Amino acid sequence: MPAQAGELTPEDAAADAANDAAAAKLSAEAQRAVADAARRIEVAVQEGLQQLRAQSRVYADLAGEQLDEAGRLASEQIRARPLAATGAALGVGVLIGLLLASASRR
Repeated sequence: MPAQAGELTPEDAAADAANDAAAAKLSAEAQRAVADAARRIEVAVQEGLQQLRAQSRVYADLAGEQLDEAGRLASEQIRARPLAATGAALGVGVLIGLLLASASRR
């Protein structure tokens, strides 16, 4: 007896079940692949962050040493030439005052 329109034959039902099983298997494999890729990306990002932290510590230490050296040199120059240092500080103060005064008038 031929199947009527809209009715599934046993062969069609078996083919649908096989297709559903194959789709479920592909979906599970895709989910595993995505999860594995996410884990690898997370590991790569963590390694990159650790390397960045190590490099930033080195740069921060170097910057601190350079600031200490600059402060020491400035202190030596101020002690060696106190009048010149006082004049320079006065000049910088006057310039800052003039800039602030002209900005407040606008």
